[in-house]
Amino acid sequence: MDTNRNSPGIDRVARAVVVMGVSGSGKSTVGGLLARRLGWEFADADTYHPQANILKMAAGIPLDDEDRMPWLVALRSLIDEHLAAGRSLVLACSALKRQYRRILAEGSERVSFVYLKGSRELILRRMSERSGHYMKPELLDSQFEALEEPADALVFDIDLPPVKLAELVALALQTGSEAR
Repeated sequence: MDTNRNSPGIDRVARAVVVMGVSGSGKSTVGGLLARRLGWEFADADTYHPQANILKMAAGIPLDDEDRMPWLVALRSLIDEHLAAGRSLVLACSALKRQYRRILAEGSERVSFVYLKGSRELILRRMSERSGHYMKPELLDSQFEALEEPADALVFDIDLPPVKLAELVALALQTGSEAR
């Protein structure tokens, strides 16, 4: 049986939690904090984008489904590798559309989603304040246009500080709670 010895209080079978939302919602920050809190491994989906995708986004051009497909397949392989090795994973990934989430979770009941939800205004402000990220604030509207809010995810409002969000997500995972 796959086990994850580093996560007391969380069921012992390895699993993957995808922290999702539009760019600027805090996926990487909250996901990293959550992984540390649970003793799980962390991966940021942004680091798996092909260079062509990064250049396209840096130029202010939204990605389309065709651009995202190889990236999603690579992320699914990452999830499969972790689960097969008995290592739990927190993955920060936009996972904006239902079809993307199906690719990430298909055939596995051990993959779940946490949706970080926030207003366009708050997220735009956050994106405008960060530096060095290839995702430009001008692309935020395309993110919201592509977003198909999940019906099967734990939902958390990003108005809370990231540390508090990670704490609440961990608690929800431990207790099997539904959306916040």
